[in-house]
Amino acid sequence: MKIVILDWSTMCSGNDLSPDIFREFGEVSAYSLTSPEEVVPRINDAEIVLCNKVVITKEIMDSCPNLRYIGLFATGFNNIDTAYAAEKGITVCNAGQYSTNAVAQQVFAYILDYCSRIRDYDSSVKSGEWEASPCFSYFPIPITEIAGKTLSVIGFGSIGKRVAELGKAFGMNVIISTRTTPQNCPYEVCDLDTAVKNADFLTFHCPLTDKTKGIVNADMLGNMKNSAVLINTSRGAVVNEGDLTEALNSGKIAAAYLDVLEKEPMSPDTPMKSAKNCVITPHTAWAAYETRVRLLNIVSNNIRCWINGEPQNKVN
Repeated sequence: MKIVILDWSTMCSGNDLSPDIFREFGEVSAYSLTSPEEVVPRINDAEIVLCNKVVITKEIMDSCPNLRYIGLFATGFNNIDTAYAAEKGITVCNAGQYSTNAVAQQVFAYILDYCSRIRDYDSSVKSGEWEASPCFSYFPIPITEIAGKTLSVIGFGSIGKRVAELGKAFGMNVIISTRTTPQNCPYEVCDLDTAVKNADFLTFHCPLTDKTKGIVNADMLGNMKNSAVLINTSRGAVVNEGDLTEALNSGKIAAAYLDVLEKEPMSPDTPMKSAKNCVITPHTAWAAYETRVRLLNIVSNNIRCWINGEPQNKVN
């Protein structure tokens, strides 16, 4: 079989991973990135296509008669016309739950950054301020304890559950708001408004749907504590960036930590770039080396299962 990888550079840093893992299934061609006009010429005779963010439309499928399988280096599959793929008999498989530990780790990197102010103190020390201090312990920048703070987790999938577990381990008061009522949940479960109003840290782990798009808006932000911190590692479009910028600049909330934006890579004119007390990381929460190795193995195993007639992680 001919296998084409359309955006291999989204999977590796330098050459720390190899596409050779897929050679057991056939001939492999791996492209760093692929523009929309390059998709059909590159996959027109391929049976298997692997991608992360490249859009595969009805028109592309119609132009590629040999295509039988689309594998995603991602959990989300909104870049694939899955319904039409099903009509064409093309199997689409995603990769779920590979990034649980890494994303939860990044959430707490944000929380620890905000509470312990490590970056701020390092900068202060290196600028000579500790040297000039008359006291052995120099702490003009407020530090707070995590224990006892309320962590509101929006969404209770694998990542939300792991974030809640870590919050509990830190002694936080964990509350959950999710679309469906979880069974045997060891944490307080409440509606979204209650979770928002009580949060010291409000963290989003929900999928992007019509109901969650722009859910972080002026109304929600107006119901948060002025001292609250918002964290988004889910999908960028969950946040209305204009409303969040206004809330940060006016002091309606204390800070925001974002790993995702509505447009990625970040647009030079995004309002979030200059917002007060806003920390932005470039969609890195999933990108730990161990996480990417796990993802690669899931995608490889998905192909193996499909070849054996028992597809797993099928989304269509």
